[in-house]
Amino acid sequence: MQHNEKDLSQYRIERAKEDLRNAYVNYENKLFKGAVNRAYYAIFHSIRAVNILDGFDASKHSSVIAYFNRNFVHTGKFEIGTYKIIDSAYRIREKCDYSDVYIVSKEEAFKQIEKADTFIKIVEKFLKFNK
Repeated sequence: MQHNEKDLSQYRIERAKEDLRNAYVNYENKLFKGAVNRAYYAIFHSIRAVNILDGFDASKHSSVIAYFNRNFVHTGKFEIGTYKIIDSAYRIREKCDYSDVYIVSKEEAFKQIEKADTFIKIVEKFLKFNK
C-alpha cells in the first residue's frame, strides 16, 4: 500500500465526518431530505476510505458499494449488518433526491443519521487496525 492511499483514506473519513455534521445541521433546521442526503454521503465516503486501502476507486456509487460488499462484507471483514445500513441509506437517499412525491419524516431522517454515525465508527475501528 502506498503512503498516498493512507492519506487519501484519512481524508475520506474526515470528509465522511463533515458530511455527518452537515446531516445534523440539516436535521436541526428541519431540512430532512438534506439530512438524509448528507447521512448517505457520510456512509459513502466512509466506504471509499476503506476501498482505497485496496487501491480501488470508482465514480459510480453502485461500483463503490459493490466492491466494498464483495471484498469486505462477503469476506467477513465487516458484518452483514453493515451492508444493510448501506443499502437502506442508498435507497432512501435515492427517493429523497429523485422522487418528487417522497416525503421523509423527521424520525426517518434521524434514524439515517444514527446509522451513518454507527457506520463511521465501525469504519474508523477497522481503519485503526488495518492501515
